[in-house]
Amino acid sequence: MRQERLYRTEGIVLREMDYAEADRILTVLSPLGKRSLIAKGIRRPTSRKVGHLGLFYRAQMLVAKGANLDIVTQAESLEEFEGLRSDLMRFTYACYVGELAERLAQEDEENPPLYELTMHTLRRLAAEPDPRLWVRYFELRLLSISGYQPELFECLSCHEPIRPAPNYFSAEHGGLLCTRCGANVPRAISVSVNAQKVLRYLQRHEPAEIESLRLAQATHNEVEMVLLRYLEYTLERELKSVSFLHRLRHELREAGQDQSA
Repeated sequence: MRQERLYRTEGIVLREMDYAEADRILTVLSPLGKRSLIAKGIRRPTSRKVGHLGLFYRAQMLVAKGANLDIVTQAESLEEFEGLRSDLMRFTYACYVGELAERLAQEDEENPPLYELTMHTLRRLAAEPDPRLWVRYFELRLLSISGYQPELFECLSCHEPIRPAPNYFSAEHGGLLCTRCGANVPRAISVSVNAQKVLRYLQRHEPAEIESLRLAQATHNEVEMVLLRYLEYTLERELKSVSFLHRLRHELREAGQDQSA
């Protein structure tokens, strides 16, 4: 049976790299999986693809199979998540989300739930008043989709229910350890009761229930630290966007801007 040379897919541009004189290589997340595509001539002002395949754009694409990289022959923008481009902090969060999605997506492996999660997260980052909250939700759902959901309700050592006390989180174990079991575990970190409650709430509840959640800055910082440590352990590498995110926050604080995100 003759294999079709052309196929259609929608996708979100997670990364772009200039190539040759006028081309661009795109890392695209689609329901079909992560793919590296080449958009030939896109950097020419007369290209019909200009304005349809920007970073974090969602587009409908007609793609031709190529010898090395598949080629985007047509593209139509479906969603541009405009709020990301008018706010540097929101855009930086989008870069972080994009990096995580790219790291955990598999090449050419269908994963519609990951695509849907990334799309809805970018929408929320572009418009919601507390984008940082939705990054935490994304992290936990991404871990669940990818098979790395942390255990937050039962001690991973003694298997007793986690009680409302300062317990420990171990990236190596994959979740919480009770006060007794975690005290002597290397690299396990103490986690406050409030942070444990937030982690559980985000893991168990749907977006409509999370919209009204308001976190104290200290609690949010702690939840962020726990999830980042677990993600970097899972990925076995540091995330490039994190250092810029931290630097941006520091600069905004130094400038006297209220940076609750």
